[in-house]
Amino acid sequence: MTKRKMELSLEQREELLSTLKARFEKNMNRHEGLEWANVQARLEANAEKLWSLNEMEATGGEPDVVGHDQETGEYIFYDCSTESPKGRRSVCYDRAALESRKQHKPENDAMEMATAMGIELLTEEQYRELQKLGSFDLKTSSWVQTPTNIRKLGGALFCDRRYDTVFVYHNGAESYYAARGFRGALRV
Repeated sequence: MTKRKMELSLEQREELLSTLKARFEKNMNRHEGLEWANVQARLEANAEKLWSLNEMEATGGEPDVVGHDQETGEYIFYDCSTESPKGRRSVCYDRAALESRKQHKPENDAMEMATAMGIELLTEEQYRELQKLGSFDLKTSSWVQTPTNIRKLGGALFCDRRYDTVFVYHNGAESYYAARGFRGALRV
């Protein structure tokens, strides 16, 4: 992933805000009781977060508000694309896994991509919360944050939804598949 300027032009900001507003209004079930004007004010006060949301959007994540932290005032965004974001698939779990591959290395890893975008991989708990808002990853799967003890042994966790049930699986962290990417979370 190439380093880009972490700032959006006025035109890019307006286009992103318009996209986010339309998605927000179309999917009110994801954020009942929240008002777009408050979300937009928070976004406009946090330009670096707008950049991260733009990265989520550009890689196919379709970010949307899924919650509001009453204590901090932050709005919580998750990738809400129906399937794992297209621009973030075919990646292994982390840099150590990528470097451990002898051949057929993917171009990137999920953890490093998320960090570069200014977001975090969903946890298993967050992934399950997302699935309460709709049916996601019916054909794809998504890496999720993996506990240290599992990662130390070479494994990593991923989730998907099949048979109207959310499944959590394990794989070698160096594995990558065309249908596996990752979903991110961002607090603004």
